[in-house]
Amino acid sequence: MIIPRSLPAAYFLTRTLAPDCLCQMKLLLAYLTVLPSLVVAQLPNTELLAPRADFSADMVAGIDRYLLREIDTAKGKRASRWQRDTTSPEAYAKSIAQNREHLREAIGAIDTRVPCTALEFVGDTDNPSLLAETARVTVHRVRWPVLTGVFGEGILIQPRGKILGRIIYLPDADKTPETLIGLTIGEVDFMLAGSGMQIILPTLISRSSDFSSSERYGIKTNVPHREWVYRQSYEFGRHIIGYEVQKALALLDYFALQPEKVPVTIAGVGEGALIALYAGALDTRIASVYCCGYFGPREKVWEEPLYRNVFGLLREFGDAEIASMIAPRHLAVHHFSYPNSKGPPEAKKGERAIAAPGLLHPQKVDAAKAELERAKALAGDHVGDWAHFFVMESEIKDIVAHLVDAPTAQTVMVAVNEGRGAPAAKVIAPVKTIPAFLFQARQQRLVRELCDYSQSLIVKSEMERDAAFWKPLPLGSIAAFEKATAAHRERFQNEVIGKLPDPNVPMNPLSRLVRETDKVSIYEVTLDVWDGVFAWGWLCLPKDIKKGEHRPVVVCQHGLEGIPEDTITDDKNGGWKFYKAFALKLAEQGFVTFAPHNPYRGHDAFRGLQRKLNPLGLTLYSVINGQHQRLLEWLGAQSFVDAKRIAFYGLSYGGKSAMRTPALLPGYCLSICSGDFNEWVRKCASDAMPMTYLFTGEYEIWEWRMGTTYNYAEMAAMIAPRPFMVERGHNDGVGTDEWVSYEFAKVRRLYNKLGIGNDARIEYFDGPHTINGQGTFEFLHEKLKWPVK
Repeated sequence: MIIPRSLPAAYFLTRTLAPDCLCQMKLLLAYLTVLPSLVVAQLPNTELLAPRADFSADMVAGIDRYLLREIDTAKGKRASRWQRDTTSPEAYAKSIAQNREHLREAIGAIDTRVPCTALEFVGDTDNPSLLAETARVTVHRVRWPVLTGVFGEGILIQPRGKILGRIIYLPDADKTPETLIGLTIGEVDFMLAGSGMQIILPTLISRSSDFSSSERYGIKTNVPHREWVYRQSYEFGRHIIGYEVQKALALLDYFALQPEKVPVTIAGVGEGALIALYAGALDTRIASVYCCGYFGPREKVWEEPLYRNVFGLLREFGDAEIASMIAPRHLAVHHFSYPNSKGPPEAKKGERAIAAPGLLHPQKVDAAKAELERAKALAGDHVGDWAHFFVMESEIKDIVAHLVDAPTAQTVMVAVNEGRGAPAAKVIAPVKTIPAFLFQARQQRLVRELCDYSQSLIVKSEMERDAAFWKPLPLGSIAAFEKATAAHRERFQNEVIGKLPDPNVPMNPLSRLVRETDKVSIYEVTLDVWDGVFAWGWLCLPKDIKKGEHRPVVVCQHGLEGIPEDTITDDKNGGWKFYKAFALKLAEQGFVTFAPHNPYRGHDAFRGLQRKLNPLGLTLYSVINGQHQRLLEWLGAQSFVDAKRIAFYGLSYGGKSAMRTPALLPGYCLSICSGDFNEWVRKCASDAMPMTYLFTGEYEIWEWRMGTTYNYAEMAAMIAPRPFMVERGHNDGVGTDEWVSYEFAKVRRLYNKLGIGNDARIEYFDGPHTINGQGTFEFLHEKLKWPVK
């Protein structure tokens, strides 16, 4: 029988004493029969493990608390990543140049822009580009090239006379440029227009979900456009933030070619202010930055929408650090007009409700002001009075006076004041209401262009991996191969998966016997890893182990939303459908097995862990691999274990683990990936198949720059020369046989070139997403040399 998992005896007795229930009374008698041995039985050299209501939930909660502490301490550790020289503005700019590049890479603004030599008018015979004109300005719809096939689009306000300065004015994501200048309802209130400023108002990717869909497969979702682009670009080290920064910087390229050499201000509201802040930090061609509705402490970025998730951000940058890179140029932070969003769009009928949760709300004024003061302290006194904080009631003249030089500011303000009702601002060309479909069509173009560009990276990324990984790989000897892959393993761990400290608290092993069969004793075990973080699992111990005998171990890893018991239960309920009790079956064949719990359980609870991990440059596998590191340490010390024969076998998310954990932990002597091996880059980012993660709710799945560094074949190469096997059901919907075979062919070729082709295998079976347990069991017996002949 199975004792109810993690429940105290009093609870069990209460639940079983239903009146007049003969079956429950029989169950109670059976429980009482075995109770004395179960309550006290434990493994040698362990303390007795007390029951818990839910070990899994406790594990996730402990990790969450640990990560919140890590986020709190990250700010104090950032200084080590900066080498500021504040002796002069020139020395300061030089000293932070490397940090600029780090920020550029972090937001994915890494692609070479195409030349932007002119702005193109956007219009047709029914809707010309000219929207309005006054005695002082003309207003046109325009676009400009940014990347191959990617354009920026927006509104150009062109002075008729001398250009005194230039402004890139970025609206919030849910505002159109036309709204900012009053053209959507046929009225014109240009504010700065007519002041001699050339103004370009780009259109941002919006938070609506109208085009987050696949016409090919008839799939519609509630994913905001910004997240839709994020989903397709993050795996390649690109980001919606980086793309939109690139659109702003392309305008600087255009300005640089113009005869008028005048200052450029970049301004933004809400999401546009985020882009303005980052662009101003990256490019010193920008003379001043106006940031309205976005600025403050970023330690709760994990609460914000997924499209603000920047890998590694908090290790080096908060808003203060980013702002400090603008100095000595001018920065105005206007605490006003923060976007307020309670989450993604509500799914309409027929739409997949798969968008990631995330909130937008105003920063507290004191916290935002303190963050700017911190920026000023970081930049030092040598840069002068460069950053100002304005509250909602501030007059525009105060902000303008700070952003531009005094003569220009005076001219601008005169024009602004004249524009408020003066005849000079009168519209001399009629303005008709702009049809809504034009806004929709523009938004659709902008979304599709970035999606198409991201999709093109699938092929390009394979070429990058081939050039950086496969072509230089020495295959003349296993020793040379292992030396070369050691460097890749280090990069994979530090730049893609992320590394937490080695387990740094006493192990404190606890155990209790939870179940017995005629052949196997099953123990529940916990091991402490870090402060408040523990590893947990079920150990299956064959009863025929002789004193002094050292058995091989198979670590049997469950999948998404699973628990250790799922890999053991043989009652054809719960996990049986997927796992077929493979941990118990292998133990009955003489292997020691351990079914650890990986904390991908609890839906948003565990996915929230990934949101806290990513800004620290970490992933869920940073935690999981630390837990397995401790597990290997404990297993290797057991008297009944051969530490050199510990294998890994996982299904589904457990198969995902079979790629990422043994690749980085050499204590695993072989690995079997079941129900997961794939052309992983396509599985994550492609829009060419309906079963990819683009169309599912697994919003934690993408790993930063995985596509350009290490796909599954490369991970398998980091497992080599240890034996490696794939278990693949023809009807397993996580991938296609073609994708799996394509990726595995690279693995088999590698093992053949190394002269160990028999150590890389794949078994196809006519079945679904499940453990088959045929060829894989034979593989384990052969490679672990069990039973001993």
